[in-house]
Amino acid sequence: IDLEFEDEAVHEIARLSFKRNTGARGLRAIVEDSLMDIMYNLPSDDTVTKCIITKDVIDSKCDPILEYGEKKPVKEHSSTKRKPRSGSDEIA
Repeated sequence: IDLEFEDEAVHEIARLSFKRNTGARGLRAIVEDSLMDIMYNLPSDDTVTKCIITKDVIDSKCDPILEYGEKKPVKEHSSTKRKPRSGSDEIA
């Protein structure tokens, strides 16, 4: 998922951090607080291709703007477990 912050959202994050006099850790806390639900909910929706964060998202007034695409196929992973050779004394 592409994550995009509108300029107004970035300015709002900086303004809130300055207002709280919290510096870089404050920036992180503001972003985490604003994106907490998004971070947990979006990965389960494989049709979302882009998430746009606006000033209103930072101010907790609305949800982000989401763009959708086609459902992405899930890749199958081959097993990496080592199989014992037949006739060997190896314990699996």
